[in-house]
Parts: sequence; structure tokens; C-alpha cells
Amino acid sequence: MQLPIAAFLYDFDKTLCTTDMQDYAFIPSLGMTPAEFWSVANDFGRRHRIDSVLAYMYTMIQEAERRELPFTRGDLVEKGRDIVLFPGVEDWFRRVNAFGEEQGVRVEHYIISSGLREIIEGSSISAAFKEIYASEFYYDETGRPVWPKLAVNFTAKTQFVYRINKGVLDVSDDKTLNDSMPDDSKRVPFHNMVYVGDGLSDVPCMKMMRAYGGQAIAVYQESNRLGVEDLLAKGRVDFIFRADYSEGTALDATVKDIIRKIAILDRLGEENVQQLRSIGGDVLQGQVGLF
Repeated sequence: MQLPIAAFLYDFDKTLCTTDMQDYAFIPSLGMTPAEFWSVANDFGRRHRIDSVLAYMYTMIQEAERRELPFTRGDLVEKGRDIVLFPGVEDWFRRVNAFGEEQGVRVEHYIISSGLREIIEGSSISAAFKEIYASEFYYDETGRPVWPKLAVNFTAKTQFVYRINKGVLDVSDDKTLNDSMPDDSKRVPFHNMVYVGDGLSDVPCMKMMRAYGGQAIAVYQESNRLGVEDLLAKGRVDFIFRADYSEGTALDATVKDIIRKIAILDRLGEENVQQLRSIGGDVLQGQVGLF
């Protein structure tokens, strides 16, 4: 019997790590403070009416070139090694996977981030993810970044939720993504998805989760606790927790309850189908989703 799949979708900056990923090593290598860099990038974007993600990617290239600093894919991956993760994140994925296996659920983890794929790949947890959807540069034959390969802003994040839902993970495959597909043939039902983020840039995905039967979780540090509480008060998330992924925390307990729920609903659906077939009844399209 095929195990149900539970898909956990994570933002990265301030969700799994403590601040914007560029702040740890890339921006200091420019001799700038994070406040100075983001001021330059945001001002450039406003003046030229450029998407904020494209604006920061362009500013990274320009500021590195102005200082004649190396800027290759390998350099960015190396800078990912300085990322500081929240407590418990390092072994979170192993623990959640093991609990899912105990419950008869296959757990998968995905990143959907406006940060840089290259830096995420350098982090100690990059191998935990089935796919990393994040902004990325295209590099020429000399290794120089020449064009955005992918730019993931807060509304663009939602397309990757659909990709995971349908199992169409290749970002260059738009045709299959847009093809009609019966709900019962989609690889990961929305009600088996959990989105974990930290703020307003995650709201489109969070609202999407709640609209289609999935779960939305917001994590917080003291600096953004009020904003996260506002998300809960306005019905944009189901739960909020301190950004501590350690075993035994409230976040850990609730995620385990969600996995239990997925396992139970899958068993109820299977029982419903088997009883229908035992009396010669038809399983109607969408009926498996009754529970």
C-alpha cells in the first residue's frame, strides 16, 4: 500500500535561520552593515520600480563588482556555511521523518524562499529538502552571474505550492503544471500540506493552505512576535510558536499531531473506499476526500 505523503513547506530567512541569509557572510564581505546594504537595494528598487527580489540580486552583483570581490556560485555556497539556525533545526527533519514513519506517513520537506538557493545549498541542512525553490542566478562559462535564473517574490511563492501538489517539480515545465488533473491523482493533496513561515511575505501561501484544507504555522522571535500574533488574530495562520524546533516544544508537539491527523484521515478514506467496493459501489471522483 502506498503511504500518504505529508509535505512541509518552509520559508528560510527568519523561519529556519535567525535573519536574512545574506547578512551572515555576504554583506559583511562587502564591508557594509545589513542596514546599509538593504537600504541601497530597496532604494534602487523603488527608484526604478523594480521587484524587490530582482533589486537585491542586482545590488549584490553591483556592490561586489565595485569592490572587485569574487562572486561565483561556489563563493555563495561557501557563505551559506555561516548561517545560524534556530534551536532544534539541525535534527528537526530527521526527527519529523522518523515520527512520520512510525505513523505510516512519508514526510517530505521543501524550501520556498525569496533568498538565494546558492546560499541555502551551503547550509548544513540543505540535504534535508526534496526540492529548494529559491531565487538563483544564471552563470556564464566563466562562472560570473549574468541573469536571474529564478526570482521568488511573495506572490510567486504560490506557484511552487501547486507544483508540489501536482508533483511537477521542474520549474521549466509549465505545460504539465497547467494541465487539468483530477484531485485524486494529485501527488500531495493540499490537506496533507503544512506551510511554515514568519511574516507578511508568507501570507499568500499561508492563506492558500487554509483555503484548501492544509495547515499554516508562523514562528516568531521576540522582535516579530506582535506581527505574528496579528496573523493569528486575522485568521491567516492556524498556529503560532516561538522559533524553537527542539524536541518536546509546543511546535514539535503540534506538528506530530498534524502528522497523526494525516495518518488517521488516510486510514478513514481507505476504509470508506474498501466498504464501497465490497458492496459493489462506485468510488466517485472526490469521494476519497470526503474525510
